[in-house]
Amino acid sequence: MSRKAKARRRPSWRRRLILASWLVGLLAVAVRSGQVQSVQSVTWRAMAEAQQTTHMEVAAPRGTILDRDGAPLAVSQETYKIGVAPHELRDVDQVRRLLEETVGLSPRKARQVVSTERRWGVIPGTYPPAVRETLSGVRGIHLERQLERSHPHGGLARGIVGRVMEGAGRGGIEQQLDDWLGGTAGREVVARDNQGRPIPGEVFQVAAPQPGGEVVLTLDVDLQEIARQALHEAVASTGARGGDVLVTDPHTGEVLAMVSLRDGQTTGLGAINTPYEPGSTLKPFTVAGLLQLGLGSLEDSVDVENGTWRVGGRVLHDVHAEGVMTVSDALRKSSNVGIAKAAQVLPHGRQYENLRDFGFGTLTGIELPGEARGTLPRPREWSAQSPASLAIGYEIAVTPLQMAMAYGALANGGLLMQPRIIKEIRDSRGRTMERTEPRAVRRVVSPAVARSVSDVLVGVVADGTGRAAQLGSLSVAGKSGTSRAYEAGGYARGRYYASFAGFFPAEDPELVVFVKLDDPQGAYYGGAVAAPVTRATMEAVLAARVTPLDRTKLLHAPRPGPVAATAPFRFAANNLTAPRSEMAEADPGAPPTRLGSTVRVPKVAGLATRVAVRRLHALGLRVRQDGPGEVVGTRPAPGALLQPGDTVRLKTLRRADG
Repeated sequence: MSRKAKARRRPSWRRRLILASWLVGLLAVAVRSGQVQSVQSVTWRAMAEAQQTTHMEVAAPRGTILDRDGAPLAVSQETYKIGVAPHELRDVDQVRRLLEETVGLSPRKARQVVSTERRWGVIPGTYPPAVRETLSGVRGIHLERQLERSHPHGGLARGIVGRVMEGAGRGGIEQQLDDWLGGTAGREVVARDNQGRPIPGEVFQVAAPQPGGEVVLTLDVDLQEIARQALHEAVASTGARGGDVLVTDPHTGEVLAMVSLRDGQTTGLGAINTPYEPGSTLKPFTVAGLLQLGLGSLEDSVDVENGTWRVGGRVLHDVHAEGVMTVSDALRKSSNVGIAKAAQVLPHGRQYENLRDFGFGTLTGIELPGEARGTLPRPREWSAQSPASLAIGYEIAVTPLQMAMAYGALANGGLLMQPRIIKEIRDSRGRTMERTEPRAVRRVVSPAVARSVSDVLVGVVADGTGRAAQLGSLSVAGKSGTSRAYEAGGYARGRYYASFAGFFPAEDPELVVFVKLDDPQGAYYGGAVAAPVTRATMEAVLAARVTPLDRTKLLHAPRPGPVAATAPFRFAANNLTAPRSEMAEADPGAPPTRLGSTVRVPKVAGLATRVAVRRLHALGLRVRQDGPGEVVGTRPAPGALLQPGDTVRLKTLRRADG
């Protein structure tokens, strides 16, 4: 082959080699491209989305907590924070004017917010959803949604309601029904820039949040306010460290009001989690056990030995020296010796079972967290003194709620009811999903025994230790109690618990009222300092409520005097026998009313909320509040004629902090 032919042949071979290399490279690129787009597409797509977007949780509106009549106790309010990106604004002057009109900014502050000298500005405070309708479409303005828990009645029932911290319920109903109230969070996608920062306005909702359900309580805001007011005034008047007030329905077990005051605060639940030795308020249950077991009668005689009796190495004393008296008189006069002696016939096991049957030493089952069961030692743990001590309310620790439910059993004919604080559970649309019904735990005593003991308790109020709880011609059954406060190592010198439990009307009881004061100064007997609180509470209930009382029963009873205001007593700190005329003090400026009369709405603007509520309650009017704060007016306006039982709404002004 010639040199020319060989020269022509070499380029052809090289071209083929180059072409093959290109083909192999293209094939490799195609294979890799296919691998990326098909096999690894999910992985790369996820990485891209992670760089360009972020998923965020959208909080769900928390469900509302209502009182028995629908008054809101805790609600979730949607509010917005407003941010401004000045460099994104198209018309600075228009946005400035819009901010002045919509959120009330001063011209100076509005100019600062939209100034292009800053990249980002935040308007202080939070604003209602109305700003969303006006500002959401404005370029350069960015709204951040927030949910705030609001309490329209302030701290009225804060201990029962609980609170919300970091999106979770803490204490009370908020904790007990956290899953139901909390709802289901939604999800949204937020676009991010090349530095990973969220792009304002680039938000896309993936799943909408589902609001939480509603909870309707058995509480009544009017009765709760009455109880709180009575307790506050009693603590202030007696110098007590705190106390508890409960109002319950003996037939259903519903808790209508429950207030615990400690260190000036009503945010706790001392009524269910702080046991104490009850003293004489336990005596009716000892007598009921004797009658139920057929081991004694109210007419049995007992020698109280002039008020001093030694038993098991301990000496029991009575306030008054007596000789022989009946068991009925021993209960009416609250004789320690008489009741302890009468209880000697009780076998230890039966005495224990009797107290246990009334609910002591065990949980009541109320739908609130943190309940204490108290202390009721078993007979094998008793000393020689224990039977006598237990008979008169010592060596046993009970909660105020247990006492209220036990007295409810005497009031309703012998049935121990389970306490109820939840009335209904509803979904987010208000449809009832669950309704709690009254539940009797057990029959403790027969109706005849319950009636016999109740009749004696009427005598306690009529001419015994509970005279300060008398309620005109309406008969009240009740029992006072005074017990020494126990501290680590023994009983504290000079410290006492004063208590009183009562129910009315005694012939057909509708309400049980239990009051306990911790360490009152000066006078400390339950009949002197706790019984007046019971009467004050009952009088205010009569004045302020249409329900839960059956007013038709009360209208037929003659009423010798006007219905007094809430907590109408001035406590005589060192006078145990002060006559009622000296203890009663009407609320100035609030003329009392009788059932069926008309009243004029008084002028309460400028008053403290508590004083305004008391004045309206004294007129027999129900009260609703816009919220905590200074009273600025009422709806209806002052001077309007209303019937007792009508509702007046207080308009309040909440002052900004600082």
